[in-house]
Amino acid sequence: MKPVSILEPRSIGIDGQLQAYSAACEAVRVIKSGDRVFIHGIGAAPQTLIVAMSNRASELRGVEIVQIHTEGPVPYAAEELQDSFRVNAIFVGANIREAVQAGRADYMPIFLSEVPSLFRKGAMPIDVALIQVSPPDRHGFCSLGVSVDVSLAAVQTAKHVIAQVNRYMPRTHGDGLIHVSQIDSMVACDAPIPESSIKVPTEIECLIGRHCAELVEDGATLQMGIGAIPNAVLASLSHHHDLGIHSEMISDGVIPLIEAGVVTGALKRTHPGKVVASFVLGTRKLYDFVDDNPSVVLLDMAYVNDTAVIRRNPKVTAINSAIEVDLTGQICADSIGERVFSGVGGQMDFMRGASLSEGGKPIIALPSTTHRGETRIVSNLKPGAGVVTTRAHVHYVVTEYGSTNLYGKNLRQRAKAMIEIAHPDFRELLEREAYLRFGNLAG
Repeated sequence: MKPVSILEPRSIGIDGQLQAYSAACEAVRVIKSGDRVFIHGIGAAPQTLIVAMSNRASELRGVEIVQIHTEGPVPYAAEELQDSFRVNAIFVGANIREAVQAGRADYMPIFLSEVPSLFRKGAMPIDVALIQVSPPDRHGFCSLGVSVDVSLAAVQTAKHVIAQVNRYMPRTHGDGLIHVSQIDSMVACDAPIPESSIKVPTEIECLIGRHCAELVEDGATLQMGIGAIPNAVLASLSHHHDLGIHSEMISDGVIPLIEAGVVTGALKRTHPGKVVASFVLGTRKLYDFVDDNPSVVLLDMAYVNDTAVIRRNPKVTAINSAIEVDLTGQICADSIGERVFSGVGGQMDFMRGASLSEGGKPIIALPSTTHRGETRIVSNLKPGAGVVTTRAHVHYVVTEYGSTNLYGKNLRQRAKAMIEIAHPDFRELLEREAYLRFGNLAG
């Protein structure tokens, strides 16, 4: 067993916060120039440890920060600290987007299902993992809480693990239980974890949600991300029966369906009766719901997003979004032209898994236009745009104007089908451009 250094002050009032910060500063002294440091993802990013590490910038050079999406401040990505820290983002969230687009941080395109193997196979060895956990139980086990995902593999392989222990972190069931013997330093610091509020969907988002819900069959196993459209879909499923959930993440929208008995998981073939995810992001209501709830299990991303696992469940219905879709079905989901906006994430994992599932439906859902009134269904993707999901993998595409199934259609047929769900203001232009490329679309 590793020797464990436990630094106990809790952040109760100003004095407690100062004591916790002092303890964090001592813990992060293990970080050296040139190290690769993993930051716990989503709402579990350990802010006290992050601030303590960032404030050592004058002593450090060339530290690589590896992270998926995180909530909260990222002081290590500041322009003035770029000689000390450089972020290597596996998924680009709002807090790191400017640094990536400015060239001060990097983006790594990779399927989320493959990230744990980067750590476990030594392709990306981790020197220090900064994580946030629930307090240990009487057996000495802490929980990774809201973020098991790729963080479990980082903890298992890091040379040195530093944990911020926080009583506000939900204790979740599944793969995320970490014994104190796996942790080198523990800093007790209580602070509410970041929340993601539910926005009221627009009329367009509600229409998209209803179109998607019409494609969902009773007994289906659902995967969907966070945001207004997934929440609009969930809100439209109240009359369905025996739905299951196997998704890389869950948000508040699942709670009413579980409480109403719409989501039962009774027909799932893997983990029947359980809600399976890899991380959660939502409000305190969601965090309280998953806390010590044996019906919700958070599992390793390498398992949850494994196509072979996904396809075992019946009628897997995967609902994902896109930035832009061309007339042949190519999906750009991680960039706006050359500007990286988000990441590959688990879209392809679930698009493929759903297509291989018995009765499965992979769905791409998006508004027909941008906030600026530009069409999101285009003849050609913007120069430099990244194709996250190829046209060979795409089946259903949904906008507020309806849904279409591209499966089995040739390029000319696809162009005609896509134009039918484009915004009416752009259909004539798209038809002219399609004619130049494919000829007459009739027939």
